[in-house]
Amino acid sequence: MSSRRGLFIVFEGCDRTGKSTQVKLLAEALTGMGHKTEAIAFPKRTTATGKLLDAYLGKGANLDDHAVHLLFSANRWQEAESIRQAVAQHRTVICDRYAYSGVAFTAAKSLDFAWCQQPDRGLPEPDVVLYMSVPPDVLNARDGFGNERYENAEFQAKVRANYDRLAALDSGSGRWVNIDATGSIDAIHSNILKVVLDAMSRELGDLGKLWWK
Repeated sequence: MSSRRGLFIVFEGCDRTGKSTQVKLLAEALTGMGHKTEAIAFPKRTTATGKLLDAYLGKGANLDDHAVHLLFSANRWQEAESIRQAVAQHRTVICDRYAYSGVAFTAAKSLDFAWCQQPDRGLPEPDVVLYMSVPPDVLNARDGFGNERYENAEFQAKVRANYDRLAALDSGSGRWVNIDATGSIDAIHSNILKVVLDAMSRELGDLGKLWWK
């Protein structure tokens, strides 16, 4: 067992919870502290699958819900080996959305929860999942809410319930951390940085594989 690898960190949460801002701040902070850092976001919209998903999310294309879910998973699989190589090369990978989003959002469309988990089985398992928690009334009032396909209050409530279910399933791992994302940007960042530095101080084994038993 060795801690001499990079950390794999995932940010999760409903839309407009500030994930992208905090990914950027965390990457800058860790880089400034001398850590090799790489930030990625899913879906990766520059790939073939990502371009289809970009059109879909922007309400420019309609696709079957099962097909959309598999496209999201394929988009993650396209980057799986790159993630493994990065952490093996002592880089900390910070990810804006991951497989948890896939399950939370697709299951909110009444697809079977267990089926939603299956396509991502075997993907790299994150060391830390930072769940950005914001009350619904605060979330719905944020600038830009409603611009993309899934940004409506009723749907986001279902997504939030699925995240609660995912957190419960992952509760024994210690990787899931709820972050109060209602404070100032700096206060949220300070809390996140503390969690990440604590994780970096721990002994790390080989990067695991999803999914839940």
